[in-house]
Amino acid sequence: MKRLALRTGVRWKISIAIAVVGALVAMALSLVVHNAARVSMLDNAREVQLERLLLAERIYESTKEPKFGTKVNDPALPHDLMRKMKQGRRATYLQETAHGAPDVWAAVPVGSDTVLSLHNPFADRSTAIMKDLDRALIIGSVSVVFGGCALGVLIGGQLSRRLRRAAAAAGRVAQGNTEVRVGEAVGGVVRDETDDLARAVDALTDALNERIEAERRVTADIAHELRTPVTGLLTAAELLPPGRPTELVQDRARAMRTLVEEVLEVARLDSASERAELQELSLGEFVARRVAALDPEITVHVVHESWVNTDPRRLERILGNLLANAAKHGGTPIEVTVEGRVVRVRDHGPGFPEALLREGPSRFRTGASDRAGHGHGLGLTIAAGQARVLGARLTFRNVAPHGTGGAIAVLWLPEQAPTATGTFPVIPGQGPGTP
Repeated sequence: MKRLALRTGVRWKISIAIAVVGALVAMALSLVVHNAARVSMLDNAREVQLERLLLAERIYESTKEPKFGTKVNDPALPHDLMRKMKQGRRATYLQETAHGAPDVWAAVPVGSDTVLSLHNPFADRSTAIMKDLDRALIIGSVSVVFGGCALGVLIGGQLSRRLRRAAAAAGRVAQGNTEVRVGEAVGGVVRDETDDLARAVDALTDALNERIEAERRVTADIAHELRTPVTGLLTAAELLPPGRPTELVQDRARAMRTLVEEVLEVARLDSASERAELQELSLGEFVARRVAALDPEITVHVVHESWVNTDPRRLERILGNLLANAAKHGGTPIEVTVEGRVVRVRDHGPGFPEALLREGPSRFRTGASDRAGHGHGLGLTIAAGQARVLGARLTFRNVAPHGTGGAIAVLWLPEQAPTATGTFPVIPGQGPGTP
């Protein structure tokens, strides 16, 4: 069962992480500062209250009159403060009230049974200062959060851009452009783990290219060495006396020579050394003449004529392989349609195998037995390779799911032909929709 996943960018992940951490730190610091400021201001209020009370005590001892709002034996005196008075100690006390600001008490014993006390609510000025402090802490916390988000977007954006450039470069390498270096595409002055990833991808690309090149050279060498004995075998087979055994030997010898020639062609195409010899031609007329020469029974529809600059020999090779594959593994009737720069070859057989639709043509893989059970799987591989030399794109699809209704091969010729130096026009990974 496929798991649901929420896809987000590195930029936003870093931004959210910094914002959350910034918010937690700002909240913790705000609480610490708020509590420390409140405790300090309350302690200061208690000291001021006690100083007033001591001054009032001296006046009371001389005049026996309470001053500055002091009271004698105040019945509202808190019990905790009364207990300290019985112990003969002067003290201060904070009494919480319903309106939020506490009352500040101060009391002092002035006789065996007399207590002089003074209480006032926490100063309005101090309350205003605390509100201003809380407001400043909130503004500072919000500023820290937004600043952290901006910093996260900046840092994450730079990292995200480097990763995207690395992914794009790796995608071009996967498409066969082995000259692309991921490390150069990433760029930047600051070095981080992205550069380590780029170097690892470049090293992997170099290793794969060396292995592919070694395999190509071995394949080409083997095919080249087989060329001479196979030619001799075919010549010797032609000297045999007529008969059914001779026909079988000659048929197998010709099949072996065709296989060797195709393997050599695939090796040349893999080496990326092939260059197109360009000519201006009318695509519809060219396709009609070549298809008529290969099989007059195949119908050609020219929907829209177009002039193209391409290599006629390679284009004919592609058409021949597509028609041969349709005739061998598909079903009649076979139809060829030319519309502008697009050539479609359709048959009415069992359709292309799922592996070919998913991964593209592969050498020596003939696919399902219902369509490609014979041959060596080189025809479509050569067609795809020749299309790359032309700067074209060759796609495959079935008319309906599960291969019912036949198969369609579509050749998309580029608007700009490859240059003499072998460079090709950029073909997007997602071309026009398959017709």
